[in-house]
Amino acid sequence: MKRQYFYNFLVLTLISTCFYFKATAQNVQVEARVDQPTIRIGDQTRLRLVVHQPVKERINFPALTDTVTGKVQIVETPKVDTVFDKDNRNLATVTYSYIITSFDAGTYTIPSFSFGSGAAVLKSNEVTLQVQSVQVDTTKAIFDIKQPLEVKYTFFDWLRDNWVWVLIGLAVVLAVIGTIWYLKKRPKPIVEVKEVKEVIPPHTLALSKLHELRDKKLWQQDAYKQYHIELSDVVREYLEKRYVIKTHEKTSEEIFAALKYMDITEENRNKLRQILLLADLVKFAKERPLPHENEQSIDNAISFVTQTQQANAPLRNEEGGADAQPV
Repeated sequence: MKRQYFYNFLVLTLISTCFYFKATAQNVQVEARVDQPTIRIGDQTRLRLVVHQPVKERINFPALTDTVTGKVQIVETPKVDTVFDKDNRNLATVTYSYIITSFDAGTYTIPSFSFGSGAAVLKSNEVTLQVQSVQVDTTKAIFDIKQPLEVKYTFFDWLRDNWVWVLIGLAVVLAVIGTIWYLKKRPKPIVEVKEVKEVIPPHTLALSKLHELRDKKLWQQDAYKQYHIELSDVVREYLEKRYVIKTHEKTSEEIFAALKYMDITEENRNKLRQILLLADLVKFAKERPLPHENEQSIDNAISFVTQTQQANAPLRNEEGGADAQPV
């Protein structure tokens, strides 16, 4: 008895499943069509694979590569377009469109395509594409190719083709004339003999400015920022003249990197780092140093300049010439 009930239940389940698949398959419609069923050799038309389906239904379109069939070729990969039904938003029309062509005349039958779904495999309709050759009127005589026509080449034609070179030539002539005129009319240069003066050594100048800065007592008057700006400027100017490096357009870290291989002791490097980093904090982070930190910065600056000064300072003229003799 139980076996009979199980058998009846299984039969009913299979029948329901079949009805469900059939109903689902009826809700999905597929078709294939071409925009122009007749084209000439080399012309193009669009092949459209269209599926009308419920929105939630998953349909697998056929995979087409470079040819559709025979001598019908695919020129462009598919473009997908989805349009929803205005009356029923649960229905949609999905279109895959391919651009196709053929270079052989004839009538081609594009076979039906298979579309896979969860319910069944659906087949589209066949499509016929007619490719026509170019008609040639054989009743008319064949003519020779016409010879090139002779056209007069005038001076204005030449000038139009070579106007760039003409302008360049005129510019060169004018430049030569202008140079000759300038050389004849220019005043004779007056040679001035300048007295060679001793240039103040970098360390002497730096120490003088540091002592002047200390006498200003800027930080004692709450002018912390101005104090450290002037202090760092004096140190940077000394570094630029002493070690021949650019400092006023560089950050403190870039200055340390430029001095990496210079003959400077580690103690003096630490003094320089304290001066420049504290100045950066005051200028950019609005740091308010303690009194002993302000005094330490100028003490370190004086000590650094004194211990790193050159043994012999060169003499130079006013124009920066290298008339160098040790003093």
